[in-house]
Amino acid sequence: MSYDVIKALHVIAVMSWMAGLLYLPRLFVYHAETTVGSVRAETFKVMERRLLKAIMTPAMIASFGFGIWMLALVPALLLEPWMHVKILCVLLMAGCHGVFSKMRRLLENDVPPRTPRSYKVWNEVPTVLMVIVVLMAIVKPSFS
Repeated sequence: MSYDVIKALHVIAVMSWMAGLLYLPRLFVYHAETTVGSVRAETFKVMERRLLKAIMTPAMIASFGFGIWMLALVPALLLEPWMHVKILCVLLMAGCHGVFSKMRRLLENDVPPRTPRSYKVWNEVPTVLMVIVVLMAIVKPSFS
C-alpha cells in the first residue's frame, strides 16, 4: 500500500475521531441539564455510549495505527521537532478520550454530573490540541 493511501486513511480516521472528541462533551452539557432517569437522560446515555464505542474508539485506534505505519515507513520524521510537538498533542488527545470515557461512565451510572460549564470547558481542550496538531503537520516549523 502506498504512503499516500495510508496518509489518506490516517486523515479519515483522525477526522472521525475529532468529530467525536468535539461532539461528545457537547452531549455531556445537554445530559447534565436533564433530570436523572428521564427519557431524555436515557436517550443521551445511548447516544454517548454509541458515539464513544462505535465511532470514537475505533477511529482513535485507526488513527494511531495508520500514524505509526507512516512513521515506520518514514522514520526520519521522528527526528523532526514539529513531530515531537504533534505526538505530544496526540497523546494529550488520547488522554482527553480517556477522561471523556470516564465522564460517560459516571453519567451512565447517574453519578451527579459536573456542571454544564465544566463540560463546555472540556469541549475546548480537543479543539486547541487539534489546532496545534494541524499547524505542526502543515507548517512543519523548524523551531530554530
